[in-house]
Amino acid sequence: MKHANHTSTGADGAGLLGEVEGTLQGHRDGHGFLIPDDGSADIYLSSQETHAVMHGDRLRVRVTRFDKRGRPEGKVLEILARRKRPIIGRLLLESGAWLVAPEDRRMGQDILIPKNGIANATAGQVVAVELTEPPSLYSRPVGRVVEVLGEIDDPGMEIEIAVRKYDVPHRFSPDTLAQSAKLPEKLRAADLKGRIDLRDVPLATIDGEDARDFDDAVYCEPFKQGRGKKAFEGWRLLVAIADVSHYVKPGEPLDADAYERATSVYFPRRVIPMLPEKLSNGLCSLNPYEDRLSMVCDMLVSTAGEVSAYQFYPAVISSHARFTYNEVAAILANTHGPEAAKRRELVPQLLHLHEVYRALLAERQRRGAIDFETTETQIVCDDNGRIEKIVPRTRNDAHRLIEEAMLAANVCAADFIQHGKHPSLYRVHEGPTPEKRQTLQAYLRSLGIPLGISDDPAPREFQQLAEATKDRPDAQQIHTMLLRSMQQAIYTGTNSGHFGLAYPAYTHFTSPIRRYPDLLVHRVIKALLAGRKYTLDPAKMNVPQAPKRPGRAAPPNPAEARNEAERWEVVGAHCSANERRADEASRDVEAWLKCRYMRDRLGEEFAGTVSAVTSFGLFVQLDALYVEGLVHITELGGEYFKFDEARQELRGERTGIRYATGARVQVQVGRVDLDGRRIDFRLVREADELRALARGAAPKSAGKPAGKGAGRAPARKRAPQTDAQMAAQTAVEALEDVRQADRDLKQSRKAAVAALHPVKAARKAANKAAKKSAAKPATRKRR
Repeated sequence: MKHANHTSTGADGAGLLGEVEGTLQGHRDGHGFLIPDDGSADIYLSSQETHAVMHGDRLRVRVTRFDKRGRPEGKVLEILARRKRPIIGRLLLESGAWLVAPEDRRMGQDILIPKNGIANATAGQVVAVELTEPPSLYSRPVGRVVEVLGEIDDPGMEIEIAVRKYDVPHRFSPDTLAQSAKLPEKLRAADLKGRIDLRDVPLATIDGEDARDFDDAVYCEPFKQGRGKKAFEGWRLLVAIADVSHYVKPGEPLDADAYERATSVYFPRRVIPMLPEKLSNGLCSLNPYEDRLSMVCDMLVSTAGEVSAYQFYPAVISSHARFTYNEVAAILANTHGPEAAKRRELVPQLLHLHEVYRALLAERQRRGAIDFETTETQIVCDDNGRIEKIVPRTRNDAHRLIEEAMLAANVCAADFIQHGKHPSLYRVHEGPTPEKRQTLQAYLRSLGIPLGISDDPAPREFQQLAEATKDRPDAQQIHTMLLRSMQQAIYTGTNSGHFGLAYPAYTHFTSPIRRYPDLLVHRVIKALLAGRKYTLDPAKMNVPQAPKRPGRAAPPNPAEARNEAERWEVVGAHCSANERRADEASRDVEAWLKCRYMRDRLGEEFAGTVSAVTSFGLFVQLDALYVEGLVHITELGGEYFKFDEARQELRGERTGIRYATGARVQVQVGRVDLDGRRIDFRLVREADELRALARGAAPKSAGKPAGKGAGRAPARKRAPQTDAQMAAQTAVEALEDVRQADRDLKQSRKAAVAALHPVKAARKAANKAAKKSAAKPATRKRR
């Protein structure tokens, strides 16, 4: 970062008095940050500068100063473009004036609504507002209600809010619906032209219990070929993927809507699909006993788990069964059980699938790919859309079996495209940045973990760390730190490999029903099979520029994409941005549901684990409910806590008490902010032995509750404690002990002063007695 006296413009951003264009990202506290178009450092804008602008506006800003840490601060010079999309919020009536409080707190200002602009809405309802007058230095923004969503407690309202809050397209265009309606209900003879007929092959789908669309079907059989040194022994693995590209053609309305969405968005009890239901749940879903068009990746996998040969071809299939993960896991665990008896004819192929999975898994381990076992949760809702319970989602061999089969097909697709020298989208996952690597190394050293990572780490190093720490009580937190150190996977036209999976080239081929990049990969593969070239539609460049992500270069400007390679980069950035948008919308809905769930548990106490430590407090995940909340630093006691980034801990300067990731704590639900999606906890007591007391802190006798008891003896010198005694003392007791020591010290000082100056002490006591007997308590002077 450039120092304040620099005036030139560099990679880190504009120098002093330099001008920058970008998009405003507001903050709930009133200030904001300009996210520059060129990918340089964000520029801080004070609340005074953001009074006349709103989150999402495009601005030109001049850098006016740099703070002590070299971060730029700016002044708004010009508003280039106003945010055009409607704003979602609650309609309120305050002192006779109508206004809307935006759901997105980054907007920073309430919106005034004239009486004739509330439509048919009533106070308290959730509405969509269109601005008629933007904010200025002296006035609030003014708008009118354009849509009434309903009451805040209506079932599914949190999803209606999220799709609008994050600009998720949720209505198909009339042209798309018309085109979808014209599609045939079943396959026609012309659809089968040029396809391999695999309807007699017992392919089967394996998905979750609540799945409604089925992208993929699998089949496996033992395979031997040749003799001597050229002999091959292993399996033939078929992965059949729904052929969406047969129905969704470039330039048509279906394709335009699919590209705009780029992905399906999954919420509890609801899905915003990328394709209309007639395709996603009908023609393109590999439903059992239905003839379906597919693209097949036909592979030979050796006993060593290596894919020695593969081919792609269009086919027609008929799924012979719809399995669930739990059903397959039960069959594999007991081939003579009731589940196996129902599917007796398909049990052999499930066993072959399990065999090839174990071979592929062994090859993954030899390759050094990262495989963290993290706990995922599933929200179970009642009929009203409210959380009934949150349960851990356990991964069994059936999940892993399908995962390895899909990985193998995706790698083959990337290899096929690379050898064909055709531009396409790759799924790229890069290793840690130098900054993140240094943070991780410091964290591992602070925990005393002997293993580290090199300056140019390989995936194997991360996997070795995961293996070495998997039995530690803080393994979950260590693995989380390992994951956070790596960059986010993206779609891009430039292949840079996949760090986490340890693949030199990787793409997405297996889910064209719900991911647009997979649909593009299908089109590229079909073009290569036909000896043609697939060229992107120039209309796909008519998209907003994707936001700049931390640690990455600025995304390409769609308007400046002049050649095919640049167009693929634009499409990749668009798909990556919409993937993140879908994730953010899903997390927002889950956070709302969890807040609503915890609002009924105010005051209750739960055991939990510190999942993250920040400079402003501790994030704690509850053991029983799998809900995360914040223990603000002000709730940790009356002392100053210092954040140690290397150790990922907060440490009290006076008591030495430490709070680190993995610590066991007992908390009380103190506050739930439904609008802010925030749950606040109060620390009740620590629940494990991770303690460190301050020097000279006077611990209490064992078994005596903190802060209770009739009288206290004056402070006295105490015998040194053993480590075991110190470990047994709770954080609350330690803090109370220090407070009591301070009180005792003050009392002893007062007694000493009284002994040295009896006359002054007598006058002081008389004045105090006179004040206590005063008739009006409100006139008492505060000491």
